[in-house]
Amino acid sequence: MAEISTIARPYAVAAFNLAKEKKALKEWSEMLDFLAQVAKDEHMFAFINDSKVSDEDREKALLKIAAKKLNQYGENLIKLLIEYKRINMLPEISQAFEVLKATDEGTLEAEIVVASKPSDKEVDTLVKSLEKKFNKKIDARVTIDEAILGGTKVIVGDTVIDASIREQLQNLAYALKA
Repeated sequence: MAEISTIARPYAVAAFNLAKEKKALKEWSEMLDFLAQVAKDEHMFAFINDSKVSDEDREKALLKIAAKKLNQYGENLIKLLIEYKRINMLPEISQAFEVLKATDEGTLEAEIVVASKPSDKEVDTLVKSLEKKFNKKIDARVTIDEAILGGTKVIVGDTVIDASIREQLQNLAYALKA
């Protein structure tokens, strides 16, 4: 998945820079979110990835579906993504754009992975410590994953803080093999 985000990031950065220059971050955010939802639709996903469909037909279909949601720059983005065979990356481009926007606004998104549902107080305490560490407001999302066995794993942008029991056991096993 890292490869996809690496390919998607330059498109998101270009869109972000243009949106910021035009003072249209909200418009671009909505536009990219809409396009990501269209690209994720199972019928559109099949259509976009069908090798029998020409690029011209892909472009016409997407521009027709999104006609009232796109400005001229959004249309150009669709054309560019189709030309370079990157149209299926719209969800990742949208996600990367949102990260850039949140960072610019002084907010970082964090995913907190735990083995069982934490109390609101535990989440608040963790969020406050993350805000102190990153010196930004944190927008946290809690995910339950029993596979980590216990502890916490926090993902903030490219930073991963893994204090899960599973990770500690893997580190111990690695140390014992050495």
